[in-house]
Amino acid sequence: MPDRRSNIDLVHQIRALSIRVNLLGAEFAHQIGMHPTDVRALIALLDAQRHSQVATPGWLGAELHLNSATVTALVDRLEQAGLVARERDPADRRRVVLTVTDKASELGWQFFGPVIDRTLDVLNSYPEDELDVIRSFIGRMNAAVG
Repeated sequence: MPDRRSNIDLVHQIRALSIRVNLLGAEFAHQIGMHPTDVRALIALLDAQRHSQVATPGWLGAELHLNSATVTALVDRLEQAGLVARERDPADRRRVVLTVTDKASELGWQFFGPVIDRTLDVLNSYPEDELDVIRSFIGRMNAAVG
C-alpha cells in the first residue's frame, strides 16, 4: 500500500481538473449571461431528469444548499430566460415540478458538446475493466468529498 504522500500528485491533478471544469461552467454562465449557480441548478435539474427524479423547488434548494427565497429568485431567472419551466405535478396539483427546456439543453450541447465528445474519446480508449476502476474511483471520490 503506497503511503499517503506518494499519491499527493494525484490529489493535485484532481484539484486541477476540478478547477478547469469549474472554469468551463463559469465561462458558459458568462457567455449566456447567467450566474454560475444558475448553471449548477440546470445541471442538477438535468441530472434529476436523467434519473427520473421529480425536481421541485424544495428538492433543488436541498441539492444546491440554498434557502427557499434564493431558489425562488433563481427559478424566476431561469424561467424568464426560457431555460426552465414550472409545471403542476399531475400526481399532486399543489406541488410545482421544474423541468429543463429544450432551449437549455441545446445551449448546453452547443457549449459542452465538444468537451463531452473529447471526454468520450478518452474514456473509449480504456478497456472495460479499467473503466470499472475509473467508475469505482469517481464514485468513491464523490462519497469522500460529499
